[in-house]
Amino acid sequence: MLFNSLEFIYLFLPITLVGFAALSRIKAGNAAILWLVAASLFFYGWWDPRFIPLLVGSVVFNFLIANRLLGRTGGHRLRQALLVIGIAGNLGLLGWFKYAGFFAANLSKISGAGLSVPEIILPLGISFFTFQQIAFLVDARRGDVGNLSFSRYSLFVVFFPQLIAGPIVHHKEVLGQYAAPTFGRVTLDNLGMGVTIFGIGLFKKMVLADWTAEYANPVFGAAADGTVVTILEAWIGALAYSLQLYFDFSGYSDMAVGLAWMFGIRLPFNFHSPYKARNIIDFWRRWHITLSRFLRDYLYIPLGGSRRGSIRRYVNLAVVMLLGGLWHGASWTFVIWGGMHGIFLVINHGWHAFLHRIGRDPDQATRWGAAWARTLTIIAVVFSWVIFRADDIETAVSVWKSMLGLQGLVLPQNLVDVFGIPADAWLSTGRMAGHEFVNELFFYQDPLGPWLLFVLGLALFAPNTQEIVHRFGPSLDPWRRVPAAGIHEARRIRWSPHLGWGIAVGLMFGIANLGMSRVQEFLYFQF
Repeated sequence: MLFNSLEFIYLFLPITLVGFAALSRIKAGNAAILWLVAASLFFYGWWDPRFIPLLVGSVVFNFLIANRLLGRTGGHRLRQALLVIGIAGNLGLLGWFKYAGFFAANLSKISGAGLSVPEIILPLGISFFTFQQIAFLVDARRGDVGNLSFSRYSLFVVFFPQLIAGPIVHHKEVLGQYAAPTFGRVTLDNLGMGVTIFGIGLFKKMVLADWTAEYANPVFGAAADGTVVTILEAWIGALAYSLQLYFDFSGYSDMAVGLAWMFGIRLPFNFHSPYKARNIIDFWRRWHITLSRFLRDYLYIPLGGSRRGSIRRYVNLAVVMLLGGLWHGASWTFVIWGGMHGIFLVINHGWHAFLHRIGRDPDQATRWGAAWARTLTIIAVVFSWVIFRADDIETAVSVWKSMLGLQGLVLPQNLVDVFGIPADAWLSTGRMAGHEFVNELFFYQDPLGPWLLFVLGLALFAPNTQEIVHRFGPSLDPWRRVPAAGIHEARRIRWSPHLGWGIAVGLMFGIANLGMSRVQEFLYFQF
């Protein structure tokens, strides 16, 4: 079931809210938790009920392991063995469903052994709930987890707003909320704020992301078919996908926060205007924040972090980003994407180290210097998204070559006709077969032309959802900044419970509803 579907918005969500509120009103706290667990399993099973036992089995397995770790029974070696068994069980499950075919195919190419595995359907959300439970087991082994209740632990894992595509929630952020005396109170304030955040996220997905996909899909589709796209088409396609992915995942994350807040539960926000980042380090503090936090706390730091010298630090960064790329999908395209960002981070940290050695503060820059840094960062990010989007390496290389002008500086015919640009041996004109819409881009024949600039402007300059609603506290800050950075950017646009915002949210819902006849999945569902 999708957040952006009619059955979810007008059937599942109201029924779940009413049942939860009714059980909470009669002081049946544990029953309210079990109601949410049951509703979440129904939500998950709507896609394919065959995978409900898989999810339930994962929850029970990890609960039993965690319970033994918390029991303090046995010595250090036994508890360490239990942790290894728990992590191995989770990674084994993830590895079979997500990576078995990938590794079998690559081993076959290397050895010629002809290895194969049966076709495997990837269960929704397995990457997210696996990482979340691995983190819980590690914390239980460290002694950072208190008393454990099976019902609360189950809700921690399967709570439907964050089950499929995150955020990756830390147990300290939510388990205490489930045990609080105020848990279960459905209030008009929470509903109003939750509906607002959900509406903003729905608008991001249905309008900003899905409409922008109309630019990205034809370009990458043509490149995959072997068509040489023009330099302008390649950059438009790459930029369009960058914006589509951001508003698609940002929209999902907003919707998750808004849905949880309707039930009085605060989830961490996952995005903080990442395309405003001043460097790649800053980008990863803003993009998919809860994944970055997980990789830092449970992979980078255990590998040694920066405690063993600069060389080891750079190696750790590269390894973490390679694994982070592989987490997104069983394909060399994701591995290369992760490797690219590993290289970007190594260069960025090396540059900062150099500035420190010469007595300069990397965070201090002139206005023009900051603008150049942001521009360079967004170019690097857009360039790297190409292989993230491409079906294979060959498609990505073709688009990259076009972006760099290595396949000839082919310009759209209309651009040449309007401005009278002469063509010579290195500059030619043409149309991309079957995808002529780009030739009319930014001309009156194509009303979608200014759309890309509008969406780009929102990503680069508009306040984000967290900044707009921050003073009402509907979400958590995963980096524990108090207050969240960048709130000053939203001084002119702050949500408040008055008629104007009600009309605005209603309009966003109305416009988004117009597209629900052709509902598209969220991009991160494939991960």
